[in-house]
Amino acid sequence: MGKQKMDQAFEQVLAKGDKAFVPYIMAGDGGLDQLDEQLQFLEESGATVVELGIPFSDPVADGPTIQEAGIRALAEGVSLRAVLEKLQQSKQSRTIPVVLMTYINPIYAYGVAEFADDCDAAGVDGLIIPDLPLEEEGLIVEALQKNDIALIRLAALTSTKDRLSQIAERTEGFLYAVTVTGTTGARNSFQDDLAAHLEALKGQCSVPVLAGFGVSTPEHVRSLTEHCDGVVVGSRIVDALHKGDREAIRTLIQSAKLSEKTKA
Repeated sequence: MGKQKMDQAFEQVLAKGDKAFVPYIMAGDGGLDQLDEQLQFLEESGATVVELGIPFSDPVADGPTIQEAGIRALAEGVSLRAVLEKLQQSKQSRTIPVVLMTYINPIYAYGVAEFADDCDAAGVDGLIIPDLPLEEEGLIVEALQKNDIALIRLAALTSTKDRLSQIAERTEGFLYAVTVTGTTGARNSFQDDLAAHLEALKGQCSVPVLAGFGVSTPEHVRSLTEHCDGVVVGSRIVDALHKGDREAIRTLIQSAKLSEKTKA
């Protein structure tokens, strides 16, 4: 299914007048045996797609909260291969689309063709690779296309208009609009011109535009989704899951359900 499954998930949410909510969790934080239940909980709480981070020793895009989760997962012996094996075991019972967030080194070490085949066998629908620039995508694009796996591109605030246009044109599944300059992590506020930036990306994109990095409160979700199709929330979800505060996660996800508020 791959891209098609993710496209359908977004279409269903947006057609209702809601916004997409993509929570990020670190695979194996708390042990890999928790993963199936965590994915089920996020789906039942109303998530559209789950972004699943792979622990890595040099996570250049991640702030302190996600780095710490990665360290905890690595201490549990979690690897890319172990995560894919776990996902394959639960593939038939899992309905929510899953996007892996990993870096190019672990993929290269795994073997690109084998990795793409194993992603397909595990029911992975998309990939986010923060340290893979457009110029180097030839390393992996063919293998992903063969397995119908979406390559989700990130659009940085610092990119030129021409580069943003290329990224918007080439992204699959959704466009990940990075809302801050820097790494992931909760923020209090965003740049004043962010709304115009998000709307410009929406105008160039044939797939949903989701805002991510620094999104940590229901107010952030509501204000950002006035200008795009949804949000990706990482550090706040990772922190709440680690502390067992699942109500905070439910509240965040529900803040993207705009149609229910309209009816009230």
